Order: sequence, then structure tokens, then C-alpha cells
Amino acid sequence: MPRTEQLRAVRFRADKDGCLSAPAFSGALIAIWKESRDRPEQQVTLLLLDIDNLHQLNTLHGRDAGDRAINAAIAELSRTAKREGWTLGRIGGDEFALIAPGMTVEAAFLRADGLRRDIDAAFAKVVAKGQRCTVSIGVANIPRDTKSPEELMRKADLALYAAKEQGGDSVGLTPADDMVLKSSYYSAAQLGRLKGLAERKKTKEAVLLREALEDVLRKYDRE
Repeated sequence: MPRTEQLRAVRFRADKDGCLSAPAFSGALIAIWKESRDRPEQQVTLLLLDIDNLHQLNTLHGRDAGDRAINAAIAELSRTAKREGWTLGRIGGDEFALIAPGMTVEAAFLRADGLRRDIDAAFAKVVAKGQRCTVSIGVANIPRDTKSPEELMRKADLALYAAKEQGGDSVGLTPADDMVLKSSYYSAAQLGRLKGLAERKKTKEAVLLREALEDVLRKYDRE
């Protein structure tokens, strides 16, 4: 079967929300990766998403609250996938993945952070006041992080774990990329001061960096 037909057949098995099952998503990832090798950009980026605090939400407020959060995430992800031309899959109960062909990891990181905020806003509309529910996203890329689609999922999972380690409600890259970003853009003196501040505040350096980024984004969003 030609690759384009193979991809079409895989996508045909999507549910009414446009979500592929985990096996179908794996097939789509391989098919999209094979197609990308014939294109100039030759990039495939994977976004892996997990809902934070869902277990706590189910335990304290009942499964209906958890189901509302999951449905809100699916609706937002489906809209994004349709608008961007991405492929959406449901990997687990509260874990989802998006394939973004031809997108650099830098562009995907920024888009993922916007998606995180959109999903958080969707959660706020369906869960009761005082119930905290957010999403974390891991971003990995071929060829930046790996050369194979099978390894790409593992790299994205490591990036998601890094986001969770930051306290959740964040976007993570693979650990090596995170260290490169820090060492490339900050001086040794700045990193030393950052480490000292993190120790005084009893938090992680990445959490403080994310707070600073949010302040900058809010500042320029008002212009």
C-alpha cells in the first residue's frame, strides 16, 4: 500500500473526536515519518500531554469532575489538531499525543505553551472553583532528539517527565535540550544567582525560569 494510502487508512480509524487509538497513532507516526523523508523540511515533532492532578480530582470531587476535565482537553486538542493539520491520538486514559510534521522543536515548544494555557482555560470552565486541574506537555523532535519514530515517543516521555518535575502545568524538552538552553543563554554568574535563589525559595531553578518567562509574556501581551 502506498504511504499516503496507508496514512489515510490509519486516520480512518479515528473516533468521533478525531482521536486515534494508541496502536493507530503509532502507525500514523511511522507513516508520517516515512512521508517526511521525501520533504525538504524532514522534521517530525511529537507533543505528549498528560493531565496534572486528575487522580486527586477524581478522589476528592468524583469521577464526573475528572470526566469533565478529560472531555474539555479532548475538545481543545481536537480543535488544535484540525486547525494545524496535526494528528491526535489518545495514548492512555488522560494522556494524549500530537504529531506536528515539519515543525522545529523551538516553534513547537512555543506552540505547546500556548496550547497548555488554552487547555488550562478550558479546565477552568468545567471544574468547580478551587479545583486545580492543569496539563503538562513534553516535546521531542526528529532529527534533533532522535532518528526513529519509535525512539521519538520515548524522548517525548522523558520531556513530559521533565515538565512534571518542574511542578506540572509546564512544557518540557528532553533533559539534554533543557541543559543546552540554560548553558547557551545564561552566564555562569546568572546561573549561580539562580541556583542560590532556588535554594532560598526551596524550589527548582526551572520553576523560577518559567515564572520569569510568564512575566515577560504578560508584559508584551499588554502592548
